[in-house]
Amino acid sequence: MSQFGGPNDFYGAPDASYNFDMPEFGQELNFQTFDNTQATVPPNYDAAYANPPAQGLGGFYDPTAYTENSYGQDQSGKAAGGAGPGNEFDDEPPLLEELGINPNHIFQKTLAVLNPLRGTEQQILQDTDMAGPLVFCLTLGGFLLLSGKVTFSYIYGIGVMGCIFFYCLLSLMVTRSQVTFGAVASVLGYCLLPMVVLSGINILITIQGTLGLIVSGISIFWCAISASKLFATAFSMDHQQMLIAYPCAVLYGGFALITIY
Repeated sequence: MSQFGGPNDFYGAPDASYNFDMPEFGQELNFQTFDNTQATVPPNYDAAYANPPAQGLGGFYDPTAYTENSYGQDQSGKAAGGAGPGNEFDDEPPLLEELGINPNHIFQKTLAVLNPLRGTEQQILQDTDMAGPLVFCLTLGGFLLLSGKVTFSYIYGIGVMGCIFFYCLLSLMVTRSQVTFGAVASVLGYCLLPMVVLSGINILITIQGTLGLIVSGISIFWCAISASKLFATAFSMDHQQMLIAYPCAVLYGGFALITIY
């Protein structure tokens, strides 16, 4: 162990020239400066940005180099071809028309029922519109429900059987190609409006007496005249209105019975 020297043999003797004193505050510190003579960027870096290569050659993306974006629109916001961005929705029909609901036809048919002497176009009456009849049937059932009568099944049963019967009857009386089941059901449903009025009166007063029979007779006559007039106009049944009025009175008499009793 004697051949090895002490710690000073490896690290050397301590140098007494080091000064560990803290500098005084306010004393200026001198930092070493470097002379930077090398360019900070490659020589051709600015040139690459100034002249980008064409699209598809792996160069930088230039958004101003395109006249149309990926959605087929140019910088002005218009679609390719000169059309506006919402042009594909402009030609679509309204939602009610897509559902087969025409408010104008509903209004015209309702006026024709309220005024049997009023003329109506044949094309409107041949329309298979079921929105109005459905509303009138539900309203009739609702009014009867307010009177304490649950008659939805009776309304549905009498209505379906009546539509089938009148479809067969009108097919025998006129040319079969002119009669459609939807048009027959639509006319019968719209002519149910006087019965809806009768059921509304039944909520306010009792119509089981003599006054009720009179009001019920007027409602049945009103429904029969309106339905026969609409059938004669829709299917060109000249001089046959009174012949079809009797079956109509029988049908709406059944609705009057469930309304009164």
